[in-house]
Amino acid sequence: MPASWPNSETFWHNKRVVVTGGGGFLGSHVVARLRDRGAREIMVPRQADYDLRDLQAIRRLLRDAGAHPAVGSNGSQPSAATSHPELIIIHLAARVGGIGANRAHPAEFFYDNLMMGVQLLHESWRAGVAKFVVAGTVCAYPKFTPVPFKEEDLWNGYPEETNAPYGLAKKMLLVQSQTYREQYGFNSIFVLPTNLYGPGDNFDPESSHVIPALIRKCVEAQARGEEEIVAWGDGSPTREFLYVEDAAEGILLAAERYNRSDPVNIGSAFEISIRELTETVARVTGFDGRIVWDTSKPNGQPRRKLDTSRATEYFGFQAATTFDVGLQRTVEWYRRHAAAPAPATLAQQAA
Repeated sequence: MPASWPNSETFWHNKRVVVTGGGGFLGSHVVARLRDRGAREIMVPRQADYDLRDLQAIRRLLRDAGAHPAVGSNGSQPSAATSHPELIIIHLAARVGGIGANRAHPAEFFYDNLMMGVQLLHESWRAGVAKFVVAGTVCAYPKFTPVPFKEEDLWNGYPEETNAPYGLAKKMLLVQSQTYREQYGFNSIFVLPTNLYGPGDNFDPESSHVIPALIRKCVEAQARGEEEIVAWGDGSPTREFLYVEDAAEGILLAAERYNRSDPVNIGSAFEISIRELTETVARVTGFDGRIVWDTSKPNGQPRRKLDTSRATEYFGFQAATTFDVGLQRTVEWYRRHAAAPAPATLAQQAA
């Protein structure tokens, strides 16, 4: 570890941390790791208390977290007396879902994600927050990005149509992060996690991503004695999947060690076709029936695989969990919790 990098075990001891989305899938793992690192003051805002689409709710959240506006309308920068060097915001709150949910709610996916992020980052700068961490999305990349996706290719085309509103809303936070650093010196960073999976994922059939959707289909087909499951598309697209605990570790390493606004991919460097993925999920769950491909449904982006060298170089992140191990843990978790109510399907800033 380079001498310039802070020690993860001591970095958080004197910090106050706000984790938006800290009750959701990724956020709950980030909060658990913060506690493991010794963070003593962690605030997880709930949607019922702080609707992050509402400006007044954001200002109230920052006041409750101990920050107060330090910047006037003239844009003057925070002074040492009014800044809050111990307060860090990790912004994970998002309205998320699979292809079906994105197609059904494109305006809401755009508006909710944009308004939550843009206003929160702006008010955090005004309040003198020490650091603002934004979790972007691999959906921000152009539809036909050369593989592996490099951060410098982010602007070389339009995102895949089915999730473009979501991807572009998140992408605007990158622009905001960079411009606020350039003009105001605000320490905000932007990381781009790839597709996540793992224990605690959203298994709701109306809004889940591909891995939890396939796990649920296979397990329920077994339970009902059905001889086939239906999968969307033709199985040809590829995806990179990152185990959620690895994603949480990458985000915290970036928060500790990275202080630039250039975007950074966080991924596993493991690419698998949807067809092979579906067959693997069927094998791990024990489903031995037929897989029927519904080619009337969209495939989504043709390929996704990230270049993760920047994350390794800038803050020492490398994924630690193999796909086979992560998938087995996810299936086991779902079998234990299959009878529990499904998580909230839309505004996952709280769970």
